[in-house]
Amino acid sequence: MARLHTIALSAILFITMIFSQAVKAQEVKDGLEWYTDITQAYDVSAKTGKPIFAFFTGSDWCGWCHRLEANVFSKDGFKTWAKKNVILLELDFPRNKKLPDALVQQNNSLQQFFQVQGYPTCWVFNMAKNKDAGKFDILPLGQLGYPQSAPGKEMESFISTANGILSKNTKKS
Repeated sequence: MARLHTIALSAILFITMIFSQAVKAQEVKDGLEWYTDITQAYDVSAKTGKPIFAFFTGSDWCGWCHRLEANVFSKDGFKTWAKKNVILLELDFPRNKKLPDALVQQNNSLQQFFQVQGYPTCWVFNMAKNKDAGKFDILPLGQLGYPQSAPGKEMESFISTANGILSKNTKKS
């Protein structure tokens, strides 16, 4: 069973609140609502009881990320699954486009917390806000990558793995 990890995101929480007021922190891509602000994703997750699905990507350079988007995220089966089961969070690490500094800090902090070393990487997790400590408590549920062992069946394999993560882990209140 995954251990409860605590990450001190108080500065990032403050920065992302400023960021979300200044920049559109969500985007509808291919019929799916993707958040870029962890605070907004947390708010929706808390309201719906759905875990957060974080997609660590290099949007302007990562070929495997593009393949995951084309072979999984753009498919109707994934869209239906995602809308029903998770809140989507995109954490981008582009090489050729500039992101706001607050977003770069947020994404780097989450990359370090989850120890992401390659792209694409997806993490499913629950969060709780520890108001007294000014932190988020994060409960990692499981990690996914590109389903390379399922040529032609990437979406089905990805969803099966994701469902396995969700079925093993229920949100703790």
